[in-house]
Amino acid sequence: MVEVVSEEKLEAWAEFLKALAHPIRLRIISVLIEGRQCVKNLSELLHTSQPNVSQHLGILRNKGIVGCKRDGSIVCYYIKDERVLEIYKILSKEV
Repeated sequence: MVEVVSEEKLEAWAEFLKALAHPIRLRIISVLIEGRQCVKNLSELLHTSQPNVSQHLGILRNKGIVGCKRDGSIVCYYIKDERVLEIYKILSKEV
């Protein structure tokens, strides 16, 4: 018997994947998989402005994909949703 996925669940999946569906956000994920990073480091590693990196991190944070920890004026980000690791593994496989 085929199980039909609820509309609610499909909508949640689509929103989650939409948050990942940008090259800069995928690059951020690829760096954060290696460990926590502050916005300044991410900006330098990705050769992208800090405001741009912060904007993309905000989208990922709002969807619960990344989390952050503040230490004074420095904010470090990390992978919060473990599903991202599995998705990244799948995407990293050579076709």
